[in-house]
Amino acid sequence: MVEHNQALAEERHLTFEVFFDEGNRVAAAFGLIFAYPDYLVQTYQEMGTLLPAYNGDESWVLPIPARFIVDTDGLIYWSEANADYTIRPEPAETVALVQQLVETKK
Repeated sequence: MVEHNQALAEERHLTFEVFFDEGNRVAAAFGLIFAYPDYLVQTYQEMGTLLPAYNGDESWVLPIPARFIVDTDGLIYWSEANADYTIRPEPAETVALVQQLVETKK
């Protein structure tokens, strides 16, 4: 929930707002959600995992990790999504793409 994001921002001394997608509505609009199958919901509940508390609703849905670079005109310059949460682009790759976008806008 919002409180978790605020705690994370304070802990990491972030200087930007961390978006909270209550009920994963934005992720769903982009087709970027993963719903836990019933057998996993039961397993996680037995382990004490409280995913619905983080979602802000009763769902057992997670967003698929994704990154978007959007230009000042609102056009998506670059996007990446992978259901395997362990596969993420390197931050340097994202920075280089943003720099390329800035150069093309000059």
